[in-house]
Amino acid sequence: MNPIPSAIFETQISQMQVMIEELVSIESPSTDKQSIDQLGDKMIEIISPLNPEITIDYQQIAGNNIVASWPDEQGNTTGGIVVLCHMDTVHPIGAINDNPIRINKGKMHGPGIIDMKSSLVQVVFALQILQKHNRWPNTPITLLLTSDEEIGSNSSRPLIKHFGKTANLVLCMEPALSQGELKTSRKGVMRFTITTKGKSAHAGAAHEEGINAIEEMAHQIICLQNLTNYETGTTINIGEIKGGSRPNVIPEECQIAVDVRIRNIVEANKITNIIDNLKSNVPGSKILITGGIERDPMPKTPEISAAFKQASQIAKNLGIMLKEGSTGGGSDANIIANYKVPILDGLGPLGDGAHTSKEHLLLNSVSNRTALLSGIISEWKI
Repeated sequence: MNPIPSAIFETQISQMQVMIEELVSIESPSTDKQSIDQLGDKMIEIISPLNPEITIDYQQIAGNNIVASWPDEQGNTTGGIVVLCHMDTVHPIGAINDNPIRINKGKMHGPGIIDMKSSLVQVVFALQILQKHNRWPNTPITLLLTSDEEIGSNSSRPLIKHFGKTANLVLCMEPALSQGELKTSRKGVMRFTITTKGKSAHAGAAHEEGINAIEEMAHQIICLQNLTNYETGTTINIGEIKGGSRPNVIPEECQIAVDVRIRNIVEANKITNIIDNLKSNVPGSKILITGGIERDPMPKTPEISAAFKQASQIAKNLGIMLKEGSTGGGSDANIIANYKVPILDGLGPLGDGAHTSKEHLLLNSVSNRTALLSGIISEWKI
């Protein structure tokens, strides 16, 4: 049977825009539990008419995670199709003042609109239309609405692993690549905090008594930056630095935050070993290192290749030529990559400017991407 055509979803675009605006208006930065829980309550209200079994994974610090599940006709709730969405964004409360919700030249703007408020709406309408047209598949469907993807998924990681490792198919609703490509591989993410310790002293009266922690860190930064290797795909970014108190005081401490991206576990282990064994250069200084791998790499496995091939055929039946690509960014799909399950990542709509004040959604991509999502859910052959 052919998937439900894009034209059906095109008739829903006005309603989808209204819902997107409603969700974007509920600003939900990762570290604001109250705001994320407000969005979670709204999502429960929206999906409840679809009659899922809803479980709330209550959290003390992070926002609550939500599990919505639809058993198959035999009552099974595990396996089947797992849909990964996150409700948090990188944008602080008030970002909507810098990037207000508006439509201009086919672009709908707003903080978090492409990453990933519009994807939440996609999922809702895909499931609504499947129910309305009696095309709901006889397979368990689990929708995970998580609260902390943008800060490492610490609270939601156990849920993602629990449901993802037994899935027959995992659909990750991150936005598409620039030409609509699905993401069939992702780099892994490592994070380190490196602190250098010295000895404070008066910069004029007792300069020789001081041990400059910033000087030591300068040596370490050059060493770390030299680990970037575009041929192997390894990149190092020193994204934060803090140290010292005043120009006339030799700094006792300096600290940096390091982001590392790698294509495979072998490279991850190599870089970790180098960082863990950094040596001090300035006599008397010390180095403290914490951190490690945050998200495993998601290589293009045979399971992912087979999933993309089947998705491409479904897309072809919708008149869509589906392409694939790779990205250096991590997602919740990385968390389950080691389980060798079929994963389709990047099923969200097209847009640009994610994580910036220029974030926007391309409205003409919404109906096609929702039709594709709907078709994958209804037509998937296990």
